Amino acid sequence: MNRFPNFPKIRQKLPYEYEKVYKSNYKENREGNTLFSLLSLKAESWQHVQAAKDILQNRNRKTTLEIGAGTLNHLPYEPDNMEYDIIEPQKELYENSESLKRVRNIYSDIYEVPQTNKYHRIISCNAFEHICNLPEVVAYCGLLLKKDGMMRIGIPSEGTLLWTLTWKLTRGIEFRMKYGLSYGLLMKYEHVNTAKEIEDVLKYFFNKMEIKVMGLNKSLSLYHFYTCSSPCEERCAQYVEMHKAG
Repeated sequence: MNRFPNFPKIRQKLPYEYEKVYKSNYKENREGNTLFSLLSLKAESWQHVQAAKDILQNRNRKTTLEIGAGTLNHLPYEPDNMEYDIIEPQKELYENSESLKRVRNIYSDIYEVPQTNKYHRIISCNAFEHICNLPEVVAYCGLLLKKDGMMRIGIPSEGTLLWTLTWKLTRGIEFRMKYGLSYGLLMKYEHVNTAKEIEDVLKYFFNKMEIKVMGLNKSLSLYHFYTCSSPCEERCAQYVEMHKAG
């Protein structure tokens, strides 16, 4: 029996008028080229600070895997001289980055990472809401961690009132003014997973989990941050094998 019947998610094809502007809009958002995208990046920095806290406190925990590394905008928050691997399917996002020299191995999919690789840390900022096969990815992460390793994940509070109101009144207005299109359709295309769905997946595969929010509580927040440790290795292995076979 599949513990997560809603996965894998299926991302619907964007209408043509959205496809035309998708890449340029994505680049603008990632580089902070508009007022609200710049403000968004400043708010997102909270996630990056949280993700790097452990390594700044204990620099012996050097082996790191970042999922959804994008433009490598998290690396400036990390100390130098680390064994740092990334997963990022879109090569064009990172290929011109000055931080690329700090990356040891690059993978386009988590299944490319050998299970013999063991990491002190697996980190991610603003990626898990995009991943259609999220339970498989989280289960595989559980197999890639060292015994005392941890996974540190930042996500938007997708599916909550404050998060929805915030993007509607900022980038939603900006996007409609520039392109005459609804930003809601683009958000639905990008964010296939809610914060609650992501949390449920993390809870299933990890025995220990701590939660922080940027806000008053999970419902009234902009971002969630999860620190997960002590993976249930048997559960992770069974789930990965089941979906590899299927």
